[in-house]
Amino acid sequence: MENKYVVIDLETNGNSPRKGDRIIQFAAVVVEDGKIIEEFSSLVNPLQPINPFIEELTGINDEMVEEAPLFEEIADKIIVLLQDAYFVAHNVLFDLSFLSEELEQAGYQAFYGPVLDTVELARILFPTADSYKLTDLALQEGIDHTRPHQADSDAYVTAELLLILLKKMKNFPLQTLKQLKKLSSSLKSDADLVLDNIINEKQKKVEYIPENMEIYRGLALKVQPIDKMQKKMSPPPLFESGRLDKVMERALPFYRKRHGQLKMMDSIYQAFEQNQHSLIEAGTGVGKSLAYLIPASYFAAHHHKQLIISTFTTQLQEQLIQKDLPLLEKILPFSISYTIIKGRNHYISLDKFEVSLFEQDDNYDVILTKMQILVWLTETSTGDRDELNLSSGGVLYWDKIKNDGNFSLSISKAWAPKDFYRRIRNAAQKAQLIITNHALLLKDMTSVQKLLPAYEYAIIDEGHQFEKAATKHFGYQLPYVQMKWSINAIGTYEQKQYFYRLESFLVDDENRYMRKDNQLFHDLQAELEEFFRTLLRYAKKYGRKNVVAKTSFRVKNNDTKEWSLLRGVADRLVFLFKDCQTVVTEKINALKRMNETLSSEQLMIVERITAIQKEWEEYTSSLRSIFLRENESISWLEADLKTYPNNAILYAQPYSISDRLQKDFFSRKNTIIFTSATMTVNNSFQYYAESLGLINSNHKEEQIPSPFQYDKQVQLLIPEGVPEINTVPLEEYVVSVADHIIRIAEATNGRMLILFTSYDMLRKTYDLMKEGGFLEEYAILAQGITAGSRMRLTRNFQRYDKAILMGTNSFWEGIDIPGEDLSCLIIVRLPFSSPDEPLTEAKNEQIKKNGGNPFLENSLPEAVLRFKQGFGRLIRTEEDKGFIVVFDRRIITTSYGKTFLQSIPTVPVKATKLDEMLVFIKEWL
Repeated sequence: MENKYVVIDLETNGNSPRKGDRIIQFAAVVVEDGKIIEEFSSLVNPLQPINPFIEELTGINDEMVEEAPLFEEIADKIIVLLQDAYFVAHNVLFDLSFLSEELEQAGYQAFYGPVLDTVELARILFPTADSYKLTDLALQEGIDHTRPHQADSDAYVTAELLLILLKKMKNFPLQTLKQLKKLSSSLKSDADLVLDNIINEKQKKVEYIPENMEIYRGLALKVQPIDKMQKKMSPPPLFESGRLDKVMERALPFYRKRHGQLKMMDSIYQAFEQNQHSLIEAGTGVGKSLAYLIPASYFAAHHHKQLIISTFTTQLQEQLIQKDLPLLEKILPFSISYTIIKGRNHYISLDKFEVSLFEQDDNYDVILTKMQILVWLTETSTGDRDELNLSSGGVLYWDKIKNDGNFSLSISKAWAPKDFYRRIRNAAQKAQLIITNHALLLKDMTSVQKLLPAYEYAIIDEGHQFEKAATKHFGYQLPYVQMKWSINAIGTYEQKQYFYRLESFLVDDENRYMRKDNQLFHDLQAELEEFFRTLLRYAKKYGRKNVVAKTSFRVKNNDTKEWSLLRGVADRLVFLFKDCQTVVTEKINALKRMNETLSSEQLMIVERITAIQKEWEEYTSSLRSIFLRENESISWLEADLKTYPNNAILYAQPYSISDRLQKDFFSRKNTIIFTSATMTVNNSFQYYAESLGLINSNHKEEQIPSPFQYDKQVQLLIPEGVPEINTVPLEEYVVSVADHIIRIAEATNGRMLILFTSYDMLRKTYDLMKEGGFLEEYAILAQGITAGSRMRLTRNFQRYDKAILMGTNSFWEGIDIPGEDLSCLIIVRLPFSSPDEPLTEAKNEQIKKNGGNPFLENSLPEAVLRFKQGFGRLIRTEEDKGFIVVFDRRIITTSYGKTFLQSIPTVPVKATKLDEMLVFIKEWL
């Protein structure tokens, strides 16, 4: 803390000083003795016009810098400030390289002292932060940041952030500091020097470990609270006339009575009491989380039952835990216990992490992730990977330390009392409400060793995703990269991987290993390559033509010689997997016969090989199912032809899971309640109920409309100038779409979400919009083009005054942009799946074979449900208002278009010329 730190921030007229870009604003904040002691900032005349984008970003224009000093005039001051100091910046390499270049051009020496990067430090010390942008970290830490992208403000905020980071570092246990120091020499900045100083100071005093921490087997961990058994007691009556309303009013100061929410509570409670399955479509704004949590809690407490609540997305799980369940505790006049449980792989294996700390590694991402986890273990109560913000390299490292149930027994036993997954499983045995996800619920349904406590009642939120999740669960995947990695991890003798290490435990003489055994592993590697080559040849010959690079091909028995060839390669691959497994198993058994007790190294190798063997068993089972029992499933290859086979995956899924769900799920449970905002087509549950296997079961159905006044909040517009989608070439359609988007964006000032049904059309539209140059002052964010996840793109969209967000697939649901940030939703095409898309093609074939109508029974209802999800993105609160523009004129020119309009809330629909539409939009907004 006693070091001198000079926090620097620059605003520059571009990114490259070597290409002539210059500094336009310099700021420095000096930190000493744990406080800010000096500030210096100055605009700088760059002797060049300021780029319009930079002017928009920073607010600095040519007039402001005209009378400002040249860089050479402030260089002396900068040199004095930096003397004997750490150079600190947020993303230090940019500021350091830019400033050093300017100093050298001015005739001074570049800075060669120690540096600190607050981005790198924040990634380590705030391992659970959503984002490491300065504005986001300032918000997280309660730092006032009113003028982002202005050097003086950014430097001051970075200095305040540095003080918080240093204080946090100083409060770590000595053990954690030493482990961080050991790893820190590989960082980009000189954090090891700061850690050294803190360690030296700590060692001069007697250390007191905070009460909420403990040191166990060399790791500092957050002390976990002792589970207390809750006394089971019957709650007071809630579901009597008027009583629930009074309870809500007393607990929530801003409570507004929602008839739909109360109706949903009653419906759910009655379903539980009557042991009846139920489908409830609840419109946006009903408040469905509380509408099912309250009756579920009351029923669980009153009848002493455990109740499962399953969601599809982790975001909804987090919302339940962070927001809805704490609110529930305020409302209920009795206590309720709850826990969240995810799949085993979500939790860290502390024994594996302990071992990995001793492994030498020079990979930057791995070292940074180890440091993040050392800090995280002093804070986490769950050990859940979803809490961490990991880089892509960090995600790969997590695969080495995740809890998969495999590891050396001696180390595992030592860590058993602290194991997060075991703790969560124990908590789930006692909790009244258990929050989980669809994937784990389905896995529990088919597992011999149950993952969840025995239960009879469940609520499935985001229910529209359950059938797809079940279909995926009962299907298979053969990903080339993972298969290759698992085969190469065992390796041949020459590759010196696990096979070599296992062999070296058994023989001393390198020449004595079995050449026959080694040849099997060579053959397995070669056969995997041959299988994916043959698969592509087959797909190209019999798959759809004129495909884009990223595409999918149906794989089915067509009684050709190419199919026989493919099936023959698959057969050989299955036998080679089996033969290699046999060889490895025999060698492991021989090793166990030779040694009464295996060394820790031998145990680790055996455990890792055993885990890989389990993967191989899944691969052989999948190959047999796809190529020997072809009529039971739909198979297809997904790949990017430019990088084949590196991202190729062969999938297989059952045609229908309705019989399976009826037999293994609904018939074994008393009450399963599905809820979602999108379950009906033209006000009918038939398509949804049939897909789940509930059509002939005892179940009830209920629609609860949204409380929003859609007829006053929404206008649905159809421009007459866009051509009919199927009457013109794609390029002509895209030109018209891009032109309409540009003109509508100018009328609405952006604030626009555009939903596409294909990435190819999205990319072509984006390119045309950028090339046109009409929207230069707009931030155009596009899925797959602009870097970042769906949530990150959405957050960035909300930051800009003039923004356009373009998305496909996942953007049709789960996007929540309330208020004025979103006032226009554009749907480019009605979301029909392509008829030659493998799943659609196969399902339609099956319906036709059974004498049905594929369009009415599959394509149309699926598209309507997706359309409803897209429609729901616009209005999120009672105050929202805006436009939905549908470019696809089939919504009013075809007979089936009515089905789309009748499946959404009643809204005014206008088909009009673009010019008239733009006038109307401006007036209405």
